[in-house]
Amino acid sequence: MTREDSRAYDQLRPVKITTDFVKFAEGSCLIECGDTMVLCCASVEDRTPPHVPYGEGWVTAEYSMLPRANRERSKRDVSRLKLSPRSAEIQRLVGRSLRSAVDMKKLGEYTVTVDCDVLQGDGGTRTASVTGGFVALALACRRLVEDGVLGQTPIRHYVTGVSAGIVEETPLLDLRYSEDSRAQVDLNCVMNELGELIEIQGTGEGRAFSLAEQQELTRLCTKGCRELLAIQKEALGGRF
Repeated sequence: MTREDSRAYDQLRPVKITTDFVKFAEGSCLIECGDTMVLCCASVEDRTPPHVPYGEGWVTAEYSMLPRANRERSKRDVSRLKLSPRSAEIQRLVGRSLRSAVDMKKLGEYTVTVDCDVLQGDGGTRTASVTGGFVALALACRRLVEDGVLGQTPIRHYVTGVSAGIVEETPLLDLRYSEDSRAQVDLNCVMNELGELIEIQGTGEGRAFSLAEQQELTRLCTKGCRELLAIQKEALGGRF
């Protein structure tokens, strides 16, 4: 099949990460993946939730989509007096992904909250939140070291996320909305810089899929995450 934006089947959309996008956050960036735009801000507090062991820190995330991020206006979660099931599921994914990158003992008794707000959604908002969220988290941790709060960075490894799917029986990397909305199979993948899997979410939207198809989609995601890793390193100046 020919993709609407003329990309190859294994090609990412154009990706741009602008760091220090917000003045007051300890770490922030705007990540643009094609027409998807997510603002990621990391905030540091000198306390931790009750469930966290003494002497350790915590990393969590929140996710929200602005009312006109999509083609039609959506209601704010606050108007429903609770978080939408989709937002809750995505922010748990982002939180788990980012926690995997941090040594909580080295972080000490601090909490880093990464807010991911979708300014414009055209597919892949959860994986863009993971990729951009890590950059914001790394910048916040860098600031803690530069300010003398921490003796060394608690970051253990980079984290990236990307989607793949099967559309018209063709495996494709990094689906935009027009592809994702008619995908037969949808898979989101989060990986570290070693190419190790942190999380996979795979769903047969239109049909079941085979193990071989899952492996092919994972292979596409591995290629995409490797390219996103290079973009992250450039945005961070090659260091945490």
